[in-house]
Amino acid sequence: MLKRVLSPPPQAEQKPIVSRWHGLSLPDPFGWLRAENWQEVMRDPSKLDPAIRAYLQAENDYADEALADTVDLQEQLFAEMKGRIKEDDLTVPAPDGPFSYYVRHREGGQHPILCRTPRDGGEEQVLFDGDLLASGKAYFHLGPAEHSPDHKFMAWSADEAGSEFYVFRIRDLESGSDLADVIPDVSGSVVWMQDASAFYYVRLDASHRPCRVFRHRVGTPVYDDALIFEEPDAAFFVSVGRTQSRRFGEISVHDHETSESRLLDLEDPEAEPRLVAERTASVQYDLEHHPALFGKEALLIRTNADGAEDFKICWAPADAPQRANWRDLIPHRPGVYVLAFAVLRDWLIRLEREEGLPRIVVRHLRDEHEHTIAFDEEAYSLGMDAGYEFETDTLRYTYSSMTTQSEIWDYNLADRTRRLRKRQEIPSGHDPAHYVTRRLFARAADGETVPVSILYRKGTPLDGTAPCLLYGYGAYGISIPAAFSTSRLSLVDRGFVYAIAHVRGGTEKGWRWYREGKLAAKPNSFTDFIAAAEHLLQTGYAARGKIVAHGGSAGGMLMGAVANLRPELFGGLIAEVPFVDVIHTMLDETLPLTPPEWAEWGNPINDPQAFRTILAYSPYDNVRAQNYPAILALSGLTDPRVTYWEPAKWVAKLRATKTDDNLLVSRVNMDAGHGGAAGRFDRLKEVALAYAFAIKVTGGLEG
Repeated sequence: MLKRVLSPPPQAEQKPIVSRWHGLSLPDPFGWLRAENWQEVMRDPSKLDPAIRAYLQAENDYADEALADTVDLQEQLFAEMKGRIKEDDLTVPAPDGPFSYYVRHREGGQHPILCRTPRDGGEEQVLFDGDLLASGKAYFHLGPAEHSPDHKFMAWSADEAGSEFYVFRIRDLESGSDLADVIPDVSGSVVWMQDASAFYYVRLDASHRPCRVFRHRVGTPVYDDALIFEEPDAAFFVSVGRTQSRRFGEISVHDHETSESRLLDLEDPEAEPRLVAERTASVQYDLEHHPALFGKEALLIRTNADGAEDFKICWAPADAPQRANWRDLIPHRPGVYVLAFAVLRDWLIRLEREEGLPRIVVRHLRDEHEHTIAFDEEAYSLGMDAGYEFETDTLRYTYSSMTTQSEIWDYNLADRTRRLRKRQEIPSGHDPAHYVTRRLFARAADGETVPVSILYRKGTPLDGTAPCLLYGYGAYGISIPAAFSTSRLSLVDRGFVYAIAHVRGGTEKGWRWYREGKLAAKPNSFTDFIAAAEHLLQTGYAARGKIVAHGGSAGGMLMGAVANLRPELFGGLIAEVPFVDVIHTMLDETLPLTPPEWAEWGNPINDPQAFRTILAYSPYDNVRAQNYPAILALSGLTDPRVTYWEPAKWVAKLRATKTDDNLLVSRVNMDAGHGGAAGRFDRLKEVALAYAFAIKVTGGLEG
């Protein structure tokens, strides 16, 4: 068969911009792709400079042409993935007082529908219809929604550009209509006063940083909202939450390694924030409240203070919460990472992880007896949800593995019985017995062992002939769970081995694993990923030239770095919203989120060593004249986290520099941001595109 002849790819004009930092010149040949009015574009994509838009559209057109031979495969993959989704699905109802709240989807619907029923059964009340709200909009994402304690109102949010500038509205749940209150440029959720007269929320500044907490009284003009707290340091974010007891709201001020909390009395309509413990560099804490622990009102605090790198749980009197009064309740145990905890009237429950495997540990607060909820598979994912209520003996948890679909259980903490509330339905069918999941360990260059979770279909040859998709992330302490995914089945059913490299920068092996993959140690993430790829080749799980590396956001930066370091290891790379222009972004403190990111990557403005470290691995700056694997770059025009020009500049430089003719395509979603398409089926089309690319570049298509 004759090979298709493509049109010449777009070639971006080079307009070098050179800056000098710490005695070094820093060239940026494609810096003109950064729109000067980027803040305006975030809110209104039509404001993009026509010359920039023309280039991005040319890349999209070229991608359509270059991937035209995968269109039928994309449609087939999409149909398979959609066929594994129960279209009229619903979540397990969560009880709260007289009602139970849940989310469902209608058949063919793209967006969630928020509902409730009387707790003991009765007629459903639709609170929000996401499909109706999204009608006629190019982009719509229904954000956080919180009902008031008296169940009369719900504060709900939506983003209609993908830029994560949400707008809050208040719905009267009895009439079904929205009040006149409209609050723009908000972030996260709200915290209601106990009498439902007002709520607290966080507003974003012009640089997209959540930094100010306001109190809004229902039915009053937004311009009358009281400013309760403002964080002046551009390196810190602000969020609000509430304790499980509902006694306090919490204002959390944090970057990636330091935090500080203030309490808000939810019974006092004029409450002022009360500091818990002053921030100390590299000390983190989060808290819960108990009205009568050890005979007194107390705070329970998860923290890494006093050298507790993998975190411990302390308690302190609520009226004297300073650090000097913190007392260990669950002492620090090196290598046992306390991920999260929940406090109920009689129970302290913690989710912890050791050697990459999670477990739930339950402690009775009166007698301090503990028991563990654990599982037997080699690799699995586990999560817990304390729900809305405080005076309960029920804990809800979610379990899945790479072979076993998600299961939701209600666990009785008192009698240790469990009730299956839901098992994920796969309408087209799924038999876990047809698949195998394993946990491997790859030896890194410095002797560390890197966990690798793998999934494959029984009968797949493990003799070095199988194609492989290898996923990685490795940043911010985020762990990638060995969880179930219906989409992956479309690859493994075609003979792929699906693998996750749990590289340093996550916390799969405790906080140390994160610390050794950030700042000056960031290159460990790259060499760990390379070690995982080499291990898959050496052990026969993957074929040479048929590993497709996949990562997004900070994981997209990982893709760019390994492409520069070891391009011959990979047959292809899929980089979604890739953070590839690290040095220029970290040097520009006017960009969204840059100052808070310095704790993760370093501050190259003030620190010459951080500048040199980042410059040495920043993917865009290290593109060189060599052969690269086939590359698919996906991005969103209104992305506030990884701005569109990062992948655009990277692709442009690759085109101008690389020495091969391997496929290089860039697809910019002109109507979305960091998360891609908002609709559940539209998002599946993006996954189908990525997987079709992986199949194509590993020889699954002819021509």
